[in-house]
Order: sequence, then C-alpha cells, then structure tokens
Amino acid sequence: MMRVLITDDEIQIRKGLRLKVDWEEEGFQIIGEASNGQEALLLLETLDIDVLITDMRMPIMDGIELAKHCHQRFPKVRVIVLSGYSDFEYVRGSMKEGVKDYLLKPVAPDELIEILRVIRKDIENERKKQGELARLHQLVYTQLQEVQEQYLLHIVKEESLESYMVTERLRQLQLEDLAKENSRVQFVTVEIRGEAGNQNRIKELWLPFQMLCKEIAKGHAGTYTFYDPSYANMVHFIHKLDLEKPNSTSILIDEIQKNVKNFLGLETVIGLGNIVKSSAEFKTGYISSLLSWSQSQIHSGSQVIDWRETNEEEFGISPDLERRITNTIENVNFEAFKDNIYQLLSRKENQSIMSFSFDANRVLFLLDSMSRKYNIKTKDIQKLMWDSQQSIWELNSHRKVIEQLVQLAHLIIENVRLARYSNGKLIIDSVRQYLDEHYANEISLTLLSEIFHINSTYLSETFKNHVGQNFSDYLVNLRMEKAQYFLKDKQLKIIDVANLVGFSSSGYFSTVFKKHFGQTPAEFRQSLEIKRNV
Repeated sequence: MMRVLITDDEIQIRKGLRLKVDWEEEGFQIIGEASNGQEALLLLETLDIDVLITDMRMPIMDGIELAKHCHQRFPKVRVIVLSGYSDFEYVRGSMKEGVKDYLLKPVAPDELIEILRVIRKDIENERKKQGELARLHQLVYTQLQEVQEQYLLHIVKEESLESYMVTERLRQLQLEDLAKENSRVQFVTVEIRGEAGNQNRIKELWLPFQMLCKEIAKGHAGTYTFYDPSYANMVHFIHKLDLEKPNSTSILIDEIQKNVKNFLGLETVIGLGNIVKSSAEFKTGYISSLLSWSQSQIHSGSQVIDWRETNEEEFGISPDLERRITNTIENVNFEAFKDNIYQLLSRKENQSIMSFSFDANRVLFLLDSMSRKYNIKTKDIQKLMWDSQQSIWELNSHRKVIEQLVQLAHLIIENVRLARYSNGKLIIDSVRQYLDEHYANEISLTLLSEIFHINSTYLSETFKNHVGQNFSDYLVNLRMEKAQYFLKDKQLKIIDVANLVGFSSSGYFSTVFKKHFGQTPAEFRQSLEIKRNV
C-alpha cells in the first residue's frame, strides 16, 4: 500500500476526499490529515508518506510553500495540489517546485483516480529501478568484501579454530581492527519489518537494505556487516567500539534506523549483543545479539533491545565442554552426546530462560556446523534445524528444546556413521567440501586429520585414491583456480588476491602462479584486458 497524507484547512473537504475514491482498491492508504502546511511538515517527518494531497490556500503555510519544503526535504513524496480556477496558472507554474500534478475544485472522482494510478505506476517503476541499481552495485561489489563476510560468518557459526589462525586470516582479509588484542566488539542484529502481511515489499527491498547497511558500515571505522542465511530479513553488524566515543554504538543505531526509514520506508528491530574482547568470544557476542532481538515485540514498529539492560548473567559454554560435545558427534557416540547435553541444559534448577536459550543456541550452532561439515542436507535435518530454532525463540518449553536437539543430533550422528563406514568416499567428499570452503586458511594434513578425527596416514592414502592427486597438490590447484577468478576484479591489487587465496607474500604467490600457469598474475591480468579489447 502507498501511503497518503491529506492537507486542507476545511475538515469537510478532507472527509469528502476520503469518500471520493476506494483508496484500498487503488493501492493507497490514507494514514494522516493536516489542516495547514506546517502541520503537514511535522507529519512528513514522522510518517512514511508516498503521496501528499494539499489545498492551495491555507493559513500559516499554503500548498505551494508546503510543496517547496517537501521537494527540498522529502524529494520522493509526490505532491498533488488542489486549487480553484483562479489559481490555475499559478499552480501550473509551480510544477518545477515539486508539484507532481494538480486538480481543480471541486475534485472529480474519475480525475483523482486517474492521477493516483499514474502516480502509483511511477512509484512502482522507481522502486524497480532502485532494485536494479542495487543489483548493479552488487555486481561491482568486490570479492574481498564477499570473502570478508563469509569469514565473519564462519567465525560466529563454525567450529572454533586456533586463535593465531583466526588472527592471521583477519589480517589477510584487511580486518585488522578485529584482530587486535583486547578490542572491544559489539554485534548488532538488524531486522527490517513493514506492514503486517506485506512480505512482498520486504522481498523487493531486501537487496537495497543489504547495500544500505554496507554503505552505513563504511562510514564507521571498524564496522562490518554479514548475512546469516538462517535468519531471514536480517543483516548483522560487527562494530568495534571506540574508547574515545562511548556512544559510538548509539550513533550507528540512529543512522541505521533513520536511513532505513527515509530511503526504504521500513521499520527496524535491533538487538544489541554483549560486548566481547576477542575473536574467541565472537560466538557469544553474536548469539547475545540474536537473543536480544528475540525479545522484541511482534508489532512492526522500530525497536532497540540492549542485552546489557535485560541480562546480568555471564553466559557461555566452556571450550572444554564444546570440544567434548563435538567429539561425541565425531566419534558417533550418541549416548555420550545426550549425557553432555543434559549436563549443560539441565545443569541447575534456577537457570534463567535466557541462559538456557543462550546455551541451546550454542548447541544448535554446533550441530549446524557438523551438518555442513559432513554435507548432510536431508529434509528431515533441515526441518529439525528450523523447528529447534523456533522452539528456542519461543522460550517456553525446555523439555521440547532438549528433545529436538537430541533428535537432531541423532540424525546427524547416524549420517556421520555412514560417512565413516563408506569405504572412505563420503568422508573424502566432506574433506573436499571443507577445503573448497576454507582453502585460504592455514591447512595441513595434520590439521585435517584432527578436524575429521582420522589418522593422517590413512587420510592421505584415501584422499589420493579417491581424488587422484595428493592433498597438497589439490589445495594448490584450488588456490590457483580461485586466484584466476579474483584477478578478474581490477579493483583488487595483486597482494589482495594473494591474501584472499592464503598467501601472505605477493612474491611467493607470483612464483607459484607462474609455475602453475606459465605467466605471472600481472601478465594473466594483462592478457584478460587484451581479450576484452579484441
């Protein structure tokens, strides 16, 4: 629905306009009235208006003056001026001041409908162009930013890596702000909402919303965004706090809400996470922002929920317990998994609902990570993932959540069992998928054997038997293929490409690349340019 504001100093005129058209059938909704231009401007500041219908002659501020202010401050609002015949030439001359169209009094219903239909088509076309523009921006969105987002999602959702590996990778991806020791970081979860039942508009504006969030993040030092496919209509910010600006998060939130409202006409529901001090705590910060968001009200109005204002407990699963739970899955020991889950989720009688939800989310993240690691994508597992998440958000049945997590783990463990006893094929498929996703990390055969709980000698032999080349050759080939892809992006420097594919030195990267393809990265890039010009 497109939103309409009617401005006229005579209440009977305003009532008459309401009755002249079946507004809803034409795709419009009257959401406000004003008796003069000044009142209308105040409403324009607080309401999301698409069309302004205003009388020409009014006290305090007339229609033409209102149209001028509206054109300057709210350029996307279409203005229709109502006038008498004597004002006809004056109104027509004001078209350049932001007036979209005009109607002579008394207003004929068919003329009003005709203008509204033209305006509706105009707005719809503009929104389509806006979407196309966002898509064009997405095409030039650099691969570096894409890989940055993927790695941030990996840190908050996947199995924990050694801190030195995470730090090195963050530096390679030009995320040094997040790699520094004792950096104070806060996660900000932002969901967009519109009118109830109008999900199509959310879908249409999803891409512009993502692009808008990226632009906002650029304006705040140490701030980055990423998207988690598990949560619809959300973008997540990771924001490094500035000790010299204690209100930096508030400034970021205000900018998000204001821009999403002004440019997209949508409301935002924002969850602020707990402040964390290292990449090892990023999962904790991320889950706390999601849980803050989960406490929002169902209505579509903008809201901000701060974890620090609603929770005083210190939450978190110890690395040792998380490792034990992971090992029970890797070792296909379902009974041991159940023992650990009951120990964690029923550990104390006075456990708060939020503490339980936090721990349950950590377990769900772990199970989700295991399912992706072993490429387990059955419909039953996907449904249970969704059901478990919904049960956690509902916060009203501990037993139901535990039962669903246990059932989900049982399905995953059985699939891991199949992989381990598949004569090596399924486990190697999982190893290859892991390499395809994490090729740029510091990966060794020893590390892979630890990740997949397999003897390194057996893994090496089995990998070569099934893939036809040894592990190290496969990894180099994969990195070189990715390097060719990244080199097509002229915005990336050679050192950027080297870092993206796991090389800290551009010189060594160039040496490996030339040995592999017979030309240096610079020569390869030059050959691409020649082909384009042929």
